[in-house]
Amino acid sequence: MTNKKTSEKNSSKKEEQLKTFEKDSTKQPLTTRQGLKVNDTNNSLKAGPRGGTLLEDFLLREKIHNFDHERIPERIVHARGSAAHGYFELFESIEEYSKAGIFTDTSRKTPVFARFSTVAGSKGSTDLARDVRGFAVKFYTEEGNWDLVGNNMPVFFIQDAMKFPDLIHSVKPEPNNEIPQAASAHDTFYDFVSLTTETLHNHIWAMSDRGIPRSLRMMEGFGIHTFRLINKEGKSHFVKFHWKPKLGVHSVTWDEAVKISGADSDFHRRDLWEAIDSGQFPEWELGVQIIPEEDEHKYDFDLLDATKLVPEEMVPVKIIGRMVLNRNPENFFAETEQVAFLPDNLVPGIDFSNDPLLQGRLFSYKDTQLSRLGSHNFHQIPINRPLVEVHNNQRDGHMQMDIPKGRTAYFPNTLGGGCPYLSSGDDGGFEPYQERIDAKKIRTRSPSFNDHFSQPALFYRSLAHWEKQHVIDAYSFELGKVYHEHIKERMLWLISQIDGSLSEKVAENLGMEVPKDIEKPINQAVGADANVEEHQPGEKKIYLESSPKLSQDNTVFGSIATRQIACLVGDGFDMDDFGKMKKALESENAVVKLVAPHGGMVMCSKDMKHKVDASIMTTESVLFDAIYIPGGEKSIDALLKKSKFIKFVNEAFKHCKAIAVDNDAERFLEQCSLGNYSDDKAVLVNNEPKKFIEAIGKHRNWDRMEKASEIPV
Repeated sequence: MTNKKTSEKNSSKKEEQLKTFEKDSTKQPLTTRQGLKVNDTNNSLKAGPRGGTLLEDFLLREKIHNFDHERIPERIVHARGSAAHGYFELFESIEEYSKAGIFTDTSRKTPVFARFSTVAGSKGSTDLARDVRGFAVKFYTEEGNWDLVGNNMPVFFIQDAMKFPDLIHSVKPEPNNEIPQAASAHDTFYDFVSLTTETLHNHIWAMSDRGIPRSLRMMEGFGIHTFRLINKEGKSHFVKFHWKPKLGVHSVTWDEAVKISGADSDFHRRDLWEAIDSGQFPEWELGVQIIPEEDEHKYDFDLLDATKLVPEEMVPVKIIGRMVLNRNPENFFAETEQVAFLPDNLVPGIDFSNDPLLQGRLFSYKDTQLSRLGSHNFHQIPINRPLVEVHNNQRDGHMQMDIPKGRTAYFPNTLGGGCPYLSSGDDGGFEPYQERIDAKKIRTRSPSFNDHFSQPALFYRSLAHWEKQHVIDAYSFELGKVYHEHIKERMLWLISQIDGSLSEKVAENLGMEVPKDIEKPINQAVGADANVEEHQPGEKKIYLESSPKLSQDNTVFGSIATRQIACLVGDGFDMDDFGKMKKALESENAVVKLVAPHGGMVMCSKDMKHKVDASIMTTESVLFDAIYIPGGEKSIDALLKKSKFIKFVNEAFKHCKAIAVDNDAERFLEQCSLGNYSDDKAVLVNNEPKKFIEAIGKHRNWDRMEKASEIPV
């Protein structure tokens, strides 16, 4: 009885505590871990509104440090990754801008290791989540390692590193139920986005086709931040880094992405591995946008704002070199998992700007690697080791793999002969750019960062009609997964500030109306004592009507190298048709795979056996870029007996892919739900292989999109 009464008393006490917590949950001030009340958790402490972040910012360090150590050993962000070895070579010296050997010596072939990744998902999530993709490259230069750690989009969600834990906490699975995995379509993310309007530019990129690339080999890479190049005279120029893929920038549709995630969640990883394994080495050109120091303030946007890009129409991209990935890792864990990228790994001739997002990353990345890899000696792991010799007075610690010799581990010394000695700038020593700073110590953000609508609007205006439709569909899907009406209303109002027709179409799909009068979202990048109105997003500007380079409609087309072509065959398929098409496709380095009603072998019209690459029951059309069906009456009869072949072709047509048939195979097309396809330039009947190759090289026939949306699959 006593135990029962005690239990009831404890239960009652717990309920009272819960009620008290719920009652007071709206009256809890934000504090540090030591109980110190915080008046600003959105801005790092800077030397002036546009100055460098200060080391004394204990609020930033506590917030970022705690965030960096939330997960072990998996990366907190960018956990799902694929990587490869390769090399970088310089086409043209830019010694007038930089003294870095990698940018001045065209005879070098610099080894690199590149890692591509999703951001939000865990290590075991699907490759095809709608997400930003990481694009990180480690250059093993003769002056030490340089890490260019960027993404496949030129802008980031936030302007100040202080907001990064908030961004990631909002997009990760909600902590009460760990749902959803690798997805942004949920309430906490849109609650954050709708209150933090600086996110809108990167967000609309993620809602575009850039968020679901066809291949890691077919996406751009960007350094995101504005960096500095320093020449031998000590003169500085601002620079933005770009990676341009040789195969162009191409994507899948959302419907394909969903189905690929089920059919092959390793789609991107497998694609990269197989391309390198077969000798089809991925290649990117490195481009730079170089801006004179004196032009820092000439634009309608701030160069230090990581949520802004510099349109190529304003500052052209100068191509200076290329990266080729030609070797797969020997061991995934030892290389891909243990590689540690650090934005503060740089070489003389490259330096930082005062971008507050970049400034915070300089602390955060090293802190994260200490947590993940277990020791400050992670630079001694083979994949992280520089090519140059390392000499310093840093000693011991967990997992020390070197054996330092000598009795001195301090500087200056005489017992060690004064070694290791200091190097001057003339002798390759790193010298930071001497920027004059005359400012108050302040926790705020420059008003020049307040334009949150102009560039998302420019991006949307620059898209082709089919890309705009995909953005509409993406917003509709994502907001359709949000349950709180006030969050959806706030998002619709914000989208209307980007483009009125976009918001109206999304609202129609949601069964809502765009709010005409809504309380302006307070930009959360303000402190408790700041002027709120001063930090509201500014009015939309139009400084360019459009920027064609932002559209995938203006990417590289023509090459069908490594494109996967499904050849649908049954016993008796016409060998003459097939042989002619296969030879033409493979001469362009496409990959031809036989898909048959069964596994094993299939017999052609000349009684030759051919190995089947996939049974129709084990594959899906979304895994292929185009479809070819050779003739042969017996073969077509066999295909028509399996209803999934009809679905296979209907689905490829729906996704605007090229389809070619020869002779008897037209009878198969007539059983599909393609309607009148006679004027479709990517449905080819008895045409020369050249026409099919041209259609595949255009990636998709988007003119078919509206008609194809009605195709049942």
